[in-house]
Amino acid sequence: MKQDATRNAAYTVDCEDYVHVVEFNPFDSGDSGNLIAYGGGNYVVVGVCTFQEEETDIEGIQYKTLRTFQHGVRVDGIAWSPETRLDSLPPVIKFCTSAADMKIRLFTSDLQDKNEYKVLEGHSDFINGLVFDPKEGQEIASVSDDHTCRIWNLEGMQTAHFVLHSPGMSVCWHPEETFKLMVAEKNGTIRFYDLLTQQAILSLESEQMPLMSAHWCLKNTFKVGAVAGNDWLIWDITRSSYPQDKRPVHMDQACLFRWSTINENLFATTGYPGKIASQFQIHHLGHPQPVLIGSVAVGSGLSWHRTLPLCAIGGDHKLLFWVTEM
Repeated sequence: MKQDATRNAAYTVDCEDYVHVVEFNPFDSGDSGNLIAYGGGNYVVVGVCTFQEEETDIEGIQYKTLRTFQHGVRVDGIAWSPETRLDSLPPVIKFCTSAADMKIRLFTSDLQDKNEYKVLEGHSDFINGLVFDPKEGQEIASVSDDHTCRIWNLEGMQTAHFVLHSPGMSVCWHPEETFKLMVAEKNGTIRFYDLLTQQAILSLESEQMPLMSAHWCLKNTFKVGAVAGNDWLIWDITRSSYPQDKRPVHMDQACLFRWSTINENLFATTGYPGKIASQFQIHHLGHPQPVLIGSVAVGSGLSWHRTLPLCAIGGDHKLLFWVTEM
């Protein structure tokens, strides 16, 4: 008997607005709860959530908003800093955002009196991806429709600048070797840069366009995944610069690709945000069909929980969470 893969979200949290982007904190912040940030039309909310899969005395999900940060303009992207700590005194909340005005904002808060942000200016078009260096959190990388990848220090100065051949769609930092950066371009090329020499050291080709999203598998950094056109694609960078595996996945063009943080064979993709609903799928490389299919009204954003096989997506005045089996 085949289990029906189509199902509703396991948990939802109500929000005051459309949610454009959602990000679980991928770093250990020293607390049992899981930090999550989501962005709407002109604010970022930072909250903490705990699930019954982690704590048996909780039914479903326990969610609490820690702070709402005024943003003044639509939030397009959020990246967490590894310097974020909930177990320090005072606590440190640190993240950056990309916004519709093509600027990056770096927020720092102690959840009490100190709430600062710094604006990083330099991109001349929309920013499609941003990430902190995962070890020290002292640099931010961003990619944009302006055909550049830029590296910034926390003072807002640019420390490196790579010219791309097409819009930059995704940027990922190697979890251990922090001089390695992966940049995915809309034309289907994924390049790896050495930040010490500021040279490209390797490239992958999807051979189809537009490439909308790519992600480095942190459980196995030889694996890279992406969505281009209607397909998902997986590379093993030790074997070939062309995809090992690919499959058509979303009829109306695929939008986002994210690896699970705990299983190198598990990943999720989303279809283009449609007028009615956008499709969301979880895939396992051992299964020919998606292991889970969901539908979200005006869904956008996609993020995996740090220690559970659980995905968050933003929707219409809601955060939605799906749990899958390993």
